[in-house]
Amino acid sequence: MQFVDPLIPRKCRILVVDDSQFERVQITRRVQLDGAEFLEAVDAREAIQIARTQSPDLILLDVNLPDVSGFEVLATLKEDPATQSIPVIFLSGYDSTANKVKGLELGAIDYVAKPFDPPELRARIRVGLRLKQYHDMLEKQAYLDALTGLANRHALEHRLNAEWAACGRRATQLSLMIIDIDFFKRVNDTHGHAAGDATLQRMAAALGAVARSSDLVARYGGEEFVLVAPDCDMMGALALAERIRAQVESLSLTFDDSRLKVTASVGVASATVPILRSDATPMFLLNRADRALYDAKSAGRNTVWAWAASDTRPCWAPLINSLVRSV
Repeated sequence: MQFVDPLIPRKCRILVVDDSQFERVQITRRVQLDGAEFLEAVDAREAIQIARTQSPDLILLDVNLPDVSGFEVLATLKEDPATQSIPVIFLSGYDSTANKVKGLELGAIDYVAKPFDPPELRARIRVGLRLKQYHDMLEKQAYLDALTGLANRHALEHRLNAEWAACGRRATQLSLMIIDIDFFKRVNDTHGHAAGDATLQRMAAALGAVARSSDLVARYGGEEFVLVAPDCDMMGALALAERIRAQVESLSLTFDDSRLKVTASVGVASATVPILRSDATPMFLLNRADRALYDAKSAGRNTVWAWAASDTRPCWAPLINSLVRSV
């Protein structure tokens, strides 16, 4: 019976970088790793391009390439956030201690001399794939809120910065909303923290059900959530926010044999990124949504308020019966 390592993905991609077709064929035929898809590159330029565009799970890299050395390729990969976590195993006909030390110090996880022994190389590849899986698991956990399973604040900041830049390049609008559970303290005080946790989980599910596939829903902290909506104008954001408010209001929650009514207030901000002042940052939009949320709560809660896109003349607009009117 073949042992299946649960920490190695059933489908994995391995990039083989060698200018010799014979060597590439030898590797792909003799390694025989179940579920592995082999990608091939003949030089440094192609190797770096494939690594950036196809995100292999591991790279087998020849030290001696026709354009630049494998050492230089590794250094380039480690400088790029998109490729720096890909494990690299050097393959080389030069089995010198100096080369091994140099490769390992640059960040390679292993150094295998040619001609290689297939079972040994398979074992070393499995170690590399296991390390990659560990890294991916830890990275995923670092970006998730443990209670709700949504993105956490760290993930929110990362994604918001990326969407801000992307919408700026496309000259499209970026919308953002902060959603806050009304009177959440009463839930904890009356029904206990377990009920509060369950409420947050139901809230997260409700937001996920309404959000578009391109949106990011994150837990901002406590009972606050943030939704980032790229390529979404103010009217679209207000319609989405109203659906969220209505979805939360319709939730049926029962604790200690008693029904609990939950509502939420929503603050919305939207802007076309390039038209903002040059020193504006994503925090600018977040602060506007936070101010809109403050006014929504001051106005009685269970409502949607927004700060219009104008940078010089703020205009608050609640959404009432699907109509937007300035106040």
